[in-house]
Amino acid sequence: MHVVVCTVVHHPADARIFYREIQALLDAGHDVTYVAPHDEQPERAPASTAPASVSSGPGADGPGAPGSATPGPGGPARGTLRTVTIPRAVGRRRLGALRAARAAMTEQAAAADLLLVHDPELLLVLPPRRKRPPTVWDVHEDTVAALTTKAWLPAWLRPAAAGGVASAERLAERRLHLILAEHGYNDRFAGPHPVVPNATYVPATAAPPSGPRRVVYVGWLSPDRGSAEMTELGRLLAPHGIAVELIGQADAAARAHIEAAGDAVRYHGFVPNAEALRLVEGAIAGLSLLQDEENFRHSMPTKVAEYMSRGVPVVTTPLPLAVDLVEAADAGFVVPFNDPRAARDAILKLDADPDLRVKMGLRGHEYALANLAWPPHAAEFVARLESWAAAGR
Repeated sequence: MHVVVCTVVHHPADARIFYREIQALLDAGHDVTYVAPHDEQPERAPASTAPASVSSGPGADGPGAPGSATPGPGGPARGTLRTVTIPRAVGRRRLGALRAARAAMTEQAAAADLLLVHDPELLLVLPPRRKRPPTVWDVHEDTVAALTTKAWLPAWLRPAAAGGVASAERLAERRLHLILAEHGYNDRFAGPHPVVPNATYVPATAAPPSGPRRVVYVGWLSPDRGSAEMTELGRLLAPHGIAVELIGQADAAARAHIEAAGDAVRYHGFVPNAEALRLVEGAIAGLSLLQDEENFRHSMPTKVAEYMSRGVPVVTTPLPLAVDLVEAADAGFVVPFNDPRAARDAILKLDADPDLRVKMGLRGHEYALANLAWPPHAAEFVARLESWAAAGR
């Protein structure tokens, strides 16, 4: 099977897209053409008129590829990965990138067995129905609710945008196959759709606490995801000799928070998922200080599962699915929204009680190993795509 995968918004090394789904297809022996902004510097928007470029090779070793030939564990990939580079759609600079995405998808999907798209923006620029194979939209988030967190979208335009997105979702449900990242997303659609959850790779054993005293955050950095609270937490923990490390891309507002914090936080920028999770290992705690946004209320923050998978206790705000996970495993602390001092107190408690820290970490790892591991979902994901491709155009 030959699958064309496209994103114009996400980083090409996005954990869900590249390290899980594409890796699962390669491991199953399928060939993948990956259309994405492969050559973008993480903190810099590309020119909107840049042409598409193509590279190819076994696994993911071609120029511009987002990672190694084996992004996840399990040995060399059996399929071949070919990359096509397009510009990223950033803020209001989207038209040129979307045109490039449409041209690349039209060209690459013409002879493919399946087209898999990851952004709602791409629903507007899909190739004509007669020229594309069966097409799948991977729904990563509550798209309508997420509009409230898009700083680049003027507030006066958001109601109209929400209506347009809702209409696009209804049309997509009639014409495309859908897979969802959360069971709760099914409520937005007329019929049920398969769920491919944001599970993670879980090592057989958890690394013990080690190295400098620090807490970590992995993921996109923005005000709604707690950038202000985490930089303030860095100031509060600095007198105690505990560092706050932030790993991930940051929007303009979050970068301003980080710059203002100075030495109170250590900012790594974007780090590929496998390396980012190695940086998590040994930390006192993993942070998930997301705010009370509608888009987050029925989504499980993947970072919580990732911290648990590495045997690191979690400090999270009381979003329902995060609370369910942490309390089910007894693997961390729940603190109020917008309360860096409560987060500080939880971290100092873990720092002062190494036995509690180890036990919470081990309980989290044990729970993740039993309930949050990606490989079983990988097999279901591949089988679902194979069935849709076999049904034909």
